[in-house]
Amino acid sequence: MVMTTESPSSPPPGPSAGSVPPRRWWQRPWMAPLGFIAVVFLVYSLPPYLTGDPALSRVPRPAGFSAHYPLLVAHVMFASVAMLTCFLQVWPWFRQRYPVAHRYVGRVYVFGGVLPAGLAGLVIGAGTPFGPVIAVSNVMLALLWLSFTAAGYRMARQRRFVDHRRWMLRSFALTYSIITNRVWGVVVAIVLTPQFETTFKGDVTMFTWTLAGLGGWLGWTVPLLVVEWWLERGEAAKRRARARSRAARPATVHGAYE
Repeated sequence: MVMTTESPSSPPPGPSAGSVPPRRWWQRPWMAPLGFIAVVFLVYSLPPYLTGDPALSRVPRPAGFSAHYPLLVAHVMFASVAMLTCFLQVWPWFRQRYPVAHRYVGRVYVFGGVLPAGLAGLVIGAGTPFGPVIAVSNVMLALLWLSFTAAGYRMARQRRFVDHRRWMLRSFALTYSIITNRVWGVVVAIVLTPQFETTFKGDVTMFTWTLAGLGGWLGWTVPLLVVEWWLERGEAAKRRARARSRAARPATVHGAYE
């Protein structure tokens, strides 16, 4: 249920008589790289959590939090569902060619992906072993992810498809922020490693917490800002088009036959 472009009073997305035919799948060149990156990320991230062995987890269990590993596994599995279904939802060709499937996949995205993954992420995010800075980031990310997705689903139910698209684009940005989180983590590590003995006094914990905190915050705030810029850019273009249309409209002359 992502990325519809109709007006709030328009019918559900799908082909209609006289409408512009949808673009072919290969006319959206960014979809293939996005799908490839998502698959590679999942192939790398999922296997340790399919074994049921806590020793293989990439996130250490916080002391006194016995439910951490089961919740982490649930979060990873449901988030993987969200990533795969979200890819189909933001694919314009799929949405326009298969509108009924779009709606069903959208329900899976909301109820079989974001909702359980977000709730599990909220708990394990608050109990992260990497310090309070990343804990705050995790909690805010989970709350916004759940809120944006719920708002998008509600807009679709109300047939307000333009608003639906905007909220679901925000949800999409947060769904894939786990990938940008890893990218920022590498960038931050490269920048800060030379300062390990000076700024961080050789303290591994302080260094690790700083990497996690910066990578976590940048991972989701930057994509969300990009989406907001994109949405505002589109709205600004529409406002300019409406202004040009009004300026080009011939003025009505009153009293011409007086």
